[in-house]
Order: sequence, then structure tokens, then C-alpha cells
Amino acid sequence: MTETIPPPLQPPTSKERKYDRQLRLWAATGQRALEESHILLVNSGPGVVGVETLKNLVLPGIGNFTILDDALVCEADLGVNFFLDEDSLGSSRAEQCCRLLQELNPDVSGNFIAEPTTRFLDRPDSLQPFTLILLTSPVDPTVFSRIAEHGCSTQTPVFFIHSLGFYSEFSVQLPAAFPIIDTHPDPTALNDLRILKPWPALEQLAHEFCGDLDQLDDHDHGHIPYVALLLHFVEKWKAAHGGNPPENYAEKSEYRKLIYAAQRRDNPERGEENYMEAYETALKSLNAATIRSSVRDVFEAPECKSLATDSAPFWVIANAVSQFHSKHGVLPLSGSLPDMKAQSADYVKLQTVYRAKFREDAAEILGTVRALERSLRKPNAIPGSSIDIFCKNAAHIKLVRGSTIRPMNPDGPFKWTDRAKAAATSLLDETSLFPIHVAFVAYDQFVSLSAADAGKKRFRAPGAGDETAHDETDMIALADQILSHVFKQAGQLSYSKEDLAAAKGRVYDTVREVVRAGGAELHNIAALTGGLIAQEVIKVVTEQYIPIDNTCIFDGIRSKTEVHRL
Repeated sequence: MTETIPPPLQPPTSKERKYDRQLRLWAATGQRALEESHILLVNSGPGVVGVETLKNLVLPGIGNFTILDDALVCEADLGVNFFLDEDSLGSSRAEQCCRLLQELNPDVSGNFIAEPTTRFLDRPDSLQPFTLILLTSPVDPTVFSRIAEHGCSTQTPVFFIHSLGFYSEFSVQLPAAFPIIDTHPDPTALNDLRILKPWPALEQLAHEFCGDLDQLDDHDHGHIPYVALLLHFVEKWKAAHGGNPPENYAEKSEYRKLIYAAQRRDNPERGEENYMEAYETALKSLNAATIRSSVRDVFEAPECKSLATDSAPFWVIANAVSQFHSKHGVLPLSGSLPDMKAQSADYVKLQTVYRAKFREDAAEILGTVRALERSLRKPNAIPGSSIDIFCKNAAHIKLVRGSTIRPMNPDGPFKWTDRAKAAATSLLDETSLFPIHVAFVAYDQFVSLSAADAGKKRFRAPGAGDETAHDETDMIALADQILSHVFKQAGQLSYSKEDLAAAKGRVYDTVREVVRAGGAELHNIAALTGGLIAQEVIKVVTEQYIPIDNTCIFDGIRSKTEVHRL
């Protein structure tokens, strides 16, 4: 008989060593998605927060980035932008930032376009190559609308970013339907033990472990996997209660007492930890199989119920999993098993049974997917590995319904309606950061109106330049219009004149701070905000974890963040 010699272990590649920490976070599939992406930064104003965001994307190995910025480097840039130096003065800011960003990671390809944004957008399909767009304020309203509309029509994510003085904010525009398979829930949430719905192979193994419980020696008795103990005592309960499992809290408590009483107190196996594991997990393991509301939202989505030839693979698999759930009353088994006190051989047996059931469930869903593909006339289009990943995460999938980021003019086509009441409630809350959002809306209007009035291509920020005497008054007037618009659409809310006056006072104070900033960015605030944005970009690009929905506000004075859906 010829011995089978296992292949030698392959050392990690240089790429695996380089990205080791992040591969543990989003795995090879996430890293591949990152490397296949192309990020466009439409940069304006001081241009710090956008470059800081790119820094945090270049380091983990984003594939490509392009900076669109027609500004030339001036003295003011050197004090806030760490990717510029004295040799950069008078040169293209986009070119210099691109050059120094690339030095951080030679695996990344950087590009720059040093021309006005409007001219670039006038080219046919100019935005087509990009998988995600970062847009920094201030920006021309026409440019804003064109990029936002492109994002909607092509399902391209768009981030709209503000950073002024101690305040910052970014809004995320996702596709109308943005499903996430790998949401990375708590590892313990992945354990589906099926104590109330065991399959034959699991029942047989539990009987093998516990069939002669009283006859086992102390060592074996103290090493029975707690999953087998749970199943054994459920069957014992059923035998004494007409075949019914423990249903209410009182019955479940009695069931736990059966497990606790079965311990051997004189066993030297440190109090029989396996029995304590079973005792501690008993209540949770007896919960009836239900699906989360986020999973139900996916199953009930029109895209899942009515497939078409252009349906994304996610919806085809979701339809198949929905059929599986309707048929069996449970989702496919994830196949994961928690650590537990057991002999190695017994644990491997138990693990093998769970994994075999996972393969069986995944195979059934694969068959349904293939049948659906034939009906849609695109056979074998979805790889089996994608179906496996879906099955493993089926209990935690999530559908994010993206919303369009707001235009800069709140009196234009945009209406607060559905979110006006939430916005008004936030404004009345003295701890809320929502006044910062109002100040940024007023800021966008101010710079847009000032450019239009002066017939200039460049925007003037409030508090910047020579003619600033009326800037604070003008900004407060704009903020007043926004507040009036919000509270009018919010309808009836329970608040007093004093509450409204206090809310206005908080907004005015915030507006004054924005005017005081004079359109300038502070590097530490921009750097922190760039880290926050990059984190959300990675979530969106890898389609893992759950991105914010949809606006994040940061107050550097109070060191506080808030998320609002606008």
C-alpha cells in the first residue's frame, strides 16, 4: 500500500503578508472587490478631506483612483494638506496629491485630471469607468445634480462630503436596492444548532453519545458535547409531555433543571463544564425558528418575488432560499458550530454532521437556482461558491434601500416631507448635531449664490475674502429659510415658542462657527473624517458589513457623531 504524502504547506504570498490584517476582516473576496474598483474624487475647496479619504483607501490596496481638481497649489494648501510640499507650489494640486499618494502603495494605480469639472463632465461617458464617486463641497449645483443623477441611473454609489473648521458631514447615495450578504454579525449569532428541528443524522449521533448516559465513566460523562445533551433532554422531555417540547418560560426552566440535576457532583472533571454549557444555552436553543425582519424584507421585495432575465444573482439566490424556507420552515443550515468541551474525535463527528447538513441544504438550493436560471435562459451563470456564501449567511442578509442625496436648494425639487418630522424633532433636541447639517445646507446655498451673483467660476465661502461684513447675517437668513421649510413640512409637533427659539439659537450658533471657519479645513478634522468615509467606502465596495443610512455628522468640538436618514 502506497502512503499518501500530503502536499507541503505553502507559505503565504507577499501580498497575503502585506494585507494580512485586513484579509481577516473582509477576506479574499473583499480584497478582490477593493482591487477591482476605481474611485473618482471630485475635489474642490481646500481639498483636504477628499485626499485624506483616498489615503485611507490607498493603504489597504484600492485598485485605481482618479483625482479631478483644476486648482493650483498655493501657500494656504501647505498648512493643511500633508500630501503637498513647497516644491508643489504653483503646480497642479491633483497631480501633486496623486504622486505622493501613490508613494504609499505601489500596488495602486493613481490618475489625475487637472481641468474644470464641467468640462470633464461634458465628455461623453466621462463618469462611466468609475465604480464609486467622492464629491467634496463646495460644488456647482449643476455638477452636483449631474453626478447624483449619474449615480441613480447607473447604480454608482456617490459620497457627498463637507469639512469646515471643527465640523464635517458626509452623505451616502446608494443604489435603490443594495443587498448585503456578508453583514459580519456577532460570531455567536451564526450558530444554528437546530435543537427543536434535528435531522436524522444529528438525532442518531446524539443517541450514540447519550444513549447509555448512566453507564458512562466519569471522563466520558464529563465530555459529552453539550449539543448532544440538549437534544437528549429534549427527547426525554417530549417522552414525558405527549411529544411536545418545552414551550413557555416555566417549562423551559424545568427543562434546564433536568440538565442541571444530571450532573455528577463527585466527578473530578471540574464540575462537568459540558453540563453547565448546556444549562446556560438551554433557553436560547429552545427558541422557535424565526427569520429576522431584515431577511423577511429581502424575501418580500418585488425583485425577489418577480425575477427577470436581468435579475442580479443575489435575487435569484434569494428567491431559491425563500422557496427553501417556505418548504422546510427554516433557513439553510449555516454549518458553523461553537467551541465546546468535548473529546476531539466526538467534536469532529458532530462537526461533520453539521457540515454535511449544510452541504445537503446548499445542494437543494443550488438545484432550485439552476432551475430558475433555465427559466430565465441564462443557465449556470451563478457560481456554486456564491450560493454557498449566501447559505452560510442567509440568517443575516440585509437589503438597504438607498436614497438620493439632497440637492443644495431645499426649496427646489427636493422636499423634506417624509423626513421633515424626524428633522424637526432632532432640531428640538438640545443634544442633537442636526444644526450642523442645517448650517452645511445654508453654506452650500451661500457659496452657490455668491458665485452666481458675482459671475465667477470660483466660489466664495462665508467668512472668506474681503467683503465679509454681511456673511453672518446672510447665512442666518438662509438657515431661517431652511428651518421654516422643515417645520412647515413637519406638520403638528408638540413644542412651545420657547423650544423653537432655543432650537433656532443652536442653529445660529452653529452657523456663526461655520462662518468663523471662513471655508477652511482643519487637518485633524479632515483626517478623522477621511477615516470615517473610507470605512464606509470599503463597506460599499466590498458589499460587506452594513453602511450608514445615509448621513453622518461629526462635531469636532464635542467629539461626537450622529447618523441621520435624510
